[in-house]
Amino acid sequence: MEHVTRIVIIGGGPGGYEAALVAAQLGAEVTVVDCDGLGGASVLTDCVPSKTLIATAEVMTTFDSSYEELGIIVADDTPPLEQAARVVGVDLGKVNRRVKRLALAQSHDITASVTRAGGRVLRGRARVEPQQSLDGSRRVIVRAADGSEQTLVADAVLLATGAHPREIPDAKPDGERILNWTQVYDLDELPQELIVVGSGVTGAEFAGAYQALGSKVTLVSSRDRVLPGEDPDAAAVLEDVFRRRGMNVMSRSRAQAAKRVGDRVEVTLSDGRVISGTHCLMAVGSIPNTADIGLEEAGIKLAESGHILTDKVSRTSAPGIYAAGDCTGVLALASVAAMQGRIAMYHFLGDAVAPLNLKTVSANVFTDPEIATVGYSQADVDGGKIDARVVKLPLLRNPRAKMQGIRDGFVKIFCRPGTGIVVGGVVVAPRASELIHPISLAVDNNLTVEQIANAFTVYPSLSGSIAEVARQLHTRKTQEES
Repeated sequence: MEHVTRIVIIGGGPGGYEAALVAAQLGAEVTVVDCDGLGGASVLTDCVPSKTLIATAEVMTTFDSSYEELGIIVADDTPPLEQAARVVGVDLGKVNRRVKRLALAQSHDITASVTRAGGRVLRGRARVEPQQSLDGSRRVIVRAADGSEQTLVADAVLLATGAHPREIPDAKPDGERILNWTQVYDLDELPQELIVVGSGVTGAEFAGAYQALGSKVTLVSSRDRVLPGEDPDAAAVLEDVFRRRGMNVMSRSRAQAAKRVGDRVEVTLSDGRVISGTHCLMAVGSIPNTADIGLEEAGIKLAESGHILTDKVSRTSAPGIYAAGDCTGVLALASVAAMQGRIAMYHFLGDAVAPLNLKTVSANVFTDPEIATVGYSQADVDGGKIDARVVKLPLLRNPRAKMQGIRDGFVKIFCRPGTGIVVGGVVVAPRASELIHPISLAVDNNLTVEQIANAFTVYPSLSGSIAEVARQLHTRKTQEES
């Protein structure tokens, strides 16, 4: 009888469930062990919920900032003395109920997909046994919520355990006034004055969303600018937009503590200043879920941060054990987690596999405007990591942008001198997550600026700016050669 390869996947987020689908399709016997529901943090508490909330905020922003300029008249029965009152409001309880409903539905869809493909889903917490069996297999102990345990035998194990919000010792979330990003969906009423601590992607997205929904937002940033890890031109545009819309952006301000004082929250900064609000959202990074599951005993090397060290095909230091997603610290993106998980299965099951190439990853910050990036960055160019020519074109010059009342944003493309091969790009615009795709295709397929410039674009369209930047880069290339 032919041996069926047994795969145990610990964690049901994008790294886990996408790997499960691939392994099942390749004929393996797959078991996914998860304690919260398939989809993981990405679906249940992070990407899906936050982007659903942001979708509501986006409609509010578009309406608030554009309707007068576009000539839209809103019938308003506000008394004359209160005529400056906000025309549009939000029922946050209703928004959050929709958020939770969509997240749960997505989780159920994923579970159905894995089951349909032939995978098995077990609810519980898993621990890897330290010793590898003589036949090379591993044992995984699964503990259910009722305390019962069962042992799974695996030819290969994939760790996709994700991460959880980091906490400051003197600013512990209570789920009511001091919140982490998994707890905001329990709010029934819009926070009147929200202090957001942390100006990375999560902090910036929530700060922008709640500002649009009607909260008075203070964003506490320990760095010189918001989004310190993103393109500096893009971050400057976003910070300018935030301030223009009334957000209080506090740069070079590190939060040391947060405490409740009655129905308010006081946040103490490291320089002694105290700021007050009705609610506080802590967005100060995440910690990998790698403790107490037997990893180091099983011979798996961890970084000082607790992240699992992996190679380009998702292997850990222990034979037959792979890892994917936020627990690896490679890039905290659902798309990267999914690719790491797929690569692990392709590799172990002997299918054709290409190592993970982070220089083709496209990413998006779901603020308003959105910030999308792919390939090499401005920092790579400025730091001498790659020699590239750069052209940036403001959206203000784009006819479609003028028609839609879009003032902020730009398209920036990086290409190699000489060949004109596109190696990176940045788009700051509404729906930048959609506009980055042609640049991603160019980066992934080594297309030149000439090829992008020669492809037809719709007139008028925002994507016309991508072709225009490519034309300018091509012209400069031609001028330099002559």
